[in-house]
Amino acid sequence: MKAAIGIGALALLLTGCGEGTGGNSTAGGSGGGAIPAAIAAPNGGDWTQTVTPTPEGGFAMGNPNAPIKLVEYASMTCHVCAEFSKTGEQPLIDNYVKKGLVNFEIRNFIRDPADLAAAMLARCNGPAAFFKLSDQMFANQDEWLNKLQTMTPADQQRLSTLQPQQAVQALAQQAGLVDFVRVRGVPAQKAQQCLANEGELNRLVQMQQKATADIPNFPGTPTFTINGKLAENAANWKALEPQLRAAF
Repeated sequence: MKAAIGIGALALLLTGCGEGTGGNSTAGGSGGGAIPAAIAAPNGGDWTQTVTPTPEGGFAMGNPNAPIKLVEYASMTCHVCAEFSKTGEQPLIDNYVKKGLVNFEIRNFIRDPADLAAAMLARCNGPAAFFKLSDQMFANQDEWLNKLQTMTPADQQRLSTLQPQQAVQALAQQAGLVDFVRVRGVPAQKAQQCLANEGELNRLVQMQQKATADIPNFPGTPTFTINGKLAENAANWKALEPQLRAAF
């Protein structure tokens, strides 16, 4: 197949993300419905240990029957997504997911080839490892993206001549992501197999295309939906939580 996202999209790494989602807005107010009582996980367990793939291609953490289904469309190269991972994800998990009240799904939204490489590696060890590995990539985002900024025009020209899977592998190596996931439980050989997986590449591209089809004027990343409805101007936890509470 031909990649739906060209190597030339590396220029996106120099731009922001989430501009259309009103990152500093507090739209949605501070009100909301009464928060239900916590729902116990089976066998005295922890709902964060329940992580499953979804039909849409994402990974969902928490009670599958939670009253709130929260979906985040996230890009691994997006600095606003990295900030939400750092400042918003833990209160979401502690106050809502662990209590069985929110099922939290991340769907990768691919913006550029480096994003594709990172997403394929974050997903490589399956559902159980996905959230932790994604958070670790977000926490170290500047480090691995900076390695890509050192690419010369000749390097980029060479990448443009490669087949999609080869280009993804080359970008992952350039960014140091294969070594990054190796020390976090993904053997190098398995990482290379994941990067060469054409079916997974197609799945991620199709997930991005479906997101833009399902959400008219897709506002950028991160974008959140609550029970299938777009959370307006909610790129950070301060803006998202009131809308989450209002959904109960």
